[in-house]
Amino acid sequence: MSLNRRQLIQGFAASIAPMTSAGRVWAAPQTNARLLIVFLRGGYDAANVVIPVSSDFYYEARPRLAIARPDPLVATSALPLDQNWGLHPALRETIFPLFQQGQVAFVPFAGIHDLTRSHFETQDAIELGLQTSQTRDYLSGFMARLASVLTRARPISFTDQVPLAFHGGDAIPNFAINNLSKPGIDSRQEKLIATMYSDSRLSQQVQEGFRVRNEIYQTVVEQETQPGRTVAVPKHFELSADRIGRLMRDRFNLGFVDVGGWDTHANQGAADGYLADRIRELGRGLKRFAEQIGPQWDNTVIVVLSEFGRTFRENGSRGTDHGHGSVYWVLGGGVRGGRIMGEQIDVDQRHLFENRDYPVLTDYRSLLGGLFQRMFGLNKKDVEHVFAAAQPIDVGLI
Repeated sequence: MSLNRRQLIQGFAASIAPMTSAGRVWAAPQTNARLLIVFLRGGYDAANVVIPVSSDFYYEARPRLAIARPDPLVATSALPLDQNWGLHPALRETIFPLFQQGQVAFVPFAGIHDLTRSHFETQDAIELGLQTSQTRDYLSGFMARLASVLTRARPISFTDQVPLAFHGGDAIPNFAINNLSKPGIDSRQEKLIATMYSDSRLSQQVQEGFRVRNEIYQTVVEQETQPGRTVAVPKHFELSADRIGRLMRDRFNLGFVDVGGWDTHANQGAADGYLADRIRELGRGLKRFAEQIGPQWDNTVIVVLSEFGRTFRENGSRGTDHGHGSVYWVLGGGVRGGRIMGEQIDVDQRHLFENRDYPVLTDYRSLLGGLFQRMFGLNKKDVEHVFAAAQPIDVGLI
């Protein structure tokens, strides 16, 4: 089969262009630290995952959605985190043991001060990492800026498209890790494309893009066909997390993945149901990641976040609507977890934001700025570059 130049360019743009890199020489990072951002798109209902079990108001506001207070004799009750908070029972076999081992911390009342309550507006704002009052620069995401201040960053996005968080700076590889398939362009076509770009400024990026794409594909295939690898093949996010764990163990130290399906306006369920299924899958995936990354788990931090929380009161459709403050998760072998961290207040009607949502007491830019400062040893100027005008806070996560 012959391909003309137009077809080759189209094929390249569809399957290879997101994989390009600016010819970065990937070697050992500045530190051994690894960071994975898990973005729950849709605004997850944090109040029904990290549950304010000491709040009578919670049980009044959610007569059909509330999770029962911890009771060791009731499997559908919340799992005890401390005297005020419990964990959704769907995380009993996955996240709860890690919390008990001190490797998971939760930060309630965290988020962004954007008040649009729009999925896309708020997701964009978080990924750009700018002050809400700033004019948005869609060519500068906070992960790209973080990579730029690390000496030997090895970034990757496990997504169909490069997310806003990685826009700007050097091009990075991206890979839809749950839909791994054989590269659609063979070696002969690769050479043709590389030749076409050989005299252009994109030459190095094209070659690097092919190299990274082929190496990732080959690595995953080899890992999953190893003799004796007889474990059950995971699905969905668990499958993605399995592969991400192995790739970040061996090759990358800055990762980003998004997980959709968290918009629960109707029939979200309580101890069982739609949200419980999503949470259970997320927990299995994160546990799988921790297993696959192996000894590097001690050098790894996972931050799980979402664009916003949801309305505190359940609605008439047995669901919850777009809210404001959320709960962030921080996981890792070196995390000082087993605790609920950050500024907290009583969960009652008086403390709701605009009488409907969790307030934001911990700004996500300050939280991540302080965390990155600790993880990577960033100086004040570096933190300022990643999150301009933010005041980094150290809540003792690591």
